[in-house]
Amino acid sequence: MSGQNQNQNQNQKQNKMAVMPMGALMWNMSLPMMISLLVQSLYNIVDSIFVARISEQALTATSLAFPVQMLMIAVGVGTAVGLNAELSRTLGTGDKEEASRVAVTGILLEVISAAIFMILGLFGANTLAHLFTSDAQIAEQCGSYLFICMVFCLGNFVCMSYQRLMQSSGKAFLSMAILVAGAVTNLILDPILIFGMFGIPALGIRGAAIATVIGQWVSMFTGFLLQKYCNRELHVTLKNYRMKAARVGAIYKVGIPTIIMQALNSMMVTAFNAILLPFSSTAVAFFGVYYKLQNFLFMPLNGLGQASIPIVGYNFGAKNQKRIKEALKIVYPTAIVIAVVGTVLFQLFPRQLLGLFSAGESMLAIGVPALRVISISFAVASVTMITGYFLSGLGDGVTNMVGAFLRQFVPLIPAAWLFAKFGGIQAVWYAIWISEICGAVYAVARLFRKRKVLGI
Repeated sequence: MSGQNQNQNQNQKQNKMAVMPMGALMWNMSLPMMISLLVQSLYNIVDSIFVARISEQALTATSLAFPVQMLMIAVGVGTAVGLNAELSRTLGTGDKEEASRVAVTGILLEVISAAIFMILGLFGANTLAHLFTSDAQIAEQCGSYLFICMVFCLGNFVCMSYQRLMQSSGKAFLSMAILVAGAVTNLILDPILIFGMFGIPALGIRGAAIATVIGQWVSMFTGFLLQKYCNRELHVTLKNYRMKAARVGAIYKVGIPTIIMQALNSMMVTAFNAILLPFSSTAVAFFGVYYKLQNFLFMPLNGLGQASIPIVGYNFGAKNQKRIKEALKIVYPTAIVIAVVGTVLFQLFPRQLLGLFSAGESMLAIGVPALRVISISFAVASVTMITGYFLSGLGDGVTNMVGAFLRQFVPLIPAAWLFAKFGGIQAVWYAIWISEICGAVYAVARLFRKRKVLGI
C-alpha cells in the first residue's frame, strides 16, 4: 500500500495538474482547448458561408441536416467526455497501466459508435432528409449532404478520443493540434470542392460534405501519430487488453448524461425548425445560422469547461480538495466575462454577423432583432454550462444532463410554440430567456449541494 502511495505522490510531482499554480494551469489547459474548439466550429461556419453563396435553398438544406450532425457529435463528444473524466481520475491515482486500458476502451467505444451511424447513413440518409421537409429539391440536397457525412464519419468519432487522451495527459497544445489540422484542411478544400477549382468539378453541397469528412480523417490520423510518438504519459496498446464492463460503465457514467445533453441540442433544433417552418424557410435558414454563430461564441465556454474536467478529475482522484476549490474560483468569473463579450458582439453587430452568410433583407428582418433578444441570456447560460462540466469532473454527469434538458427542451419548446402561436415569430425568442433561467437555478442548486458534501 505504501508503494502505491509513493507512486501516486511521484506521479503528482511530475504532473502539472497537481503542482502548477491553478490560474496558470487553467489558462494553460483552456486556451489551447478554446482555440481548438473555435477552429473546429469553423467546420460548420465555413460550410454554411460557402453553401449560402450557392443559394438560400442550399443553406436551408444544411440547416435541416444539422440536427443529425449534432446527434453524431453528441455520441462522440459524450463518449469522449466520459473517457476524459475516467482517464484523468485514473491518472490521478498513479495507475498508468489501468489508464492505458481505459484509453483503449474509449477508442473502441468511439469506433463502435461510428459504425452505427455509418450503417444508418448508408441505408437511411435520404429517408431522414424527407422527414425534415416536403420540398423535394431541398430534401435531395439534404440527403446527399447527410449521406457523405454519416457514411464516412469514422474520422469524426475517433479523432475525439485522441484529443481527450492528450487533454487528460495535460498536453493541451497537442489536443489543439489534432483539431486544427482537420479544420485547416476543411478550410482549404471547401471552396475548391464546392465551386470547382484546379480542374476539380464544382460539387456544390456535396463538396462541402466531402471537405468536412476529409478534414475529420486528417484529424484522426494526426491524433494517432501524436499519441504514438509524443504522449509518453500514456501508452496505448491492444496487447493483453480485454474490454471490461466496469471500464465501459465508468466511462458512460459521465458519458451517457453528456450524450443525452448533447442530443437534446439536436432534438431542440429539429423542434424549433418545425415551429419556424410555417412562417417561412427563411426563418429556418436563419435559425441554422444563429445556432452556428452561437456555437462559435460558446466554444470558448466549452473549452474552459472541458479543460476543467481533467483538472478537477485529476485532483478529485488525488483527494486534493484545495485545488478543486481554487479551480472553482477561477472558472466561473472567466465564463461570465466570455459570455458578456459575446452579448456585446451580438448586440452591436447583428447585421454584420448575418451578412457573413449572404443574408437577404427578409433574413435580416427576422434575424437582427432575434440576435439581440437571445444574446441577453448568454451570461445566464454560461453558469449552467460551466457547472455541468465542473461537476462532470467530480463524476457527476447528471447535472450536465438535467441542466441541458432545462436549457434546450423543457420549458423551451412548449414556450416557443405558445409564443409563436400567440405572439408571432419575434416573440419566439423570449422562450430562450425562460429556459436559461430555469437551467441556471437548477445548476447552482446542485453546485451548492456538491460543495457541501465535499467540503469545498
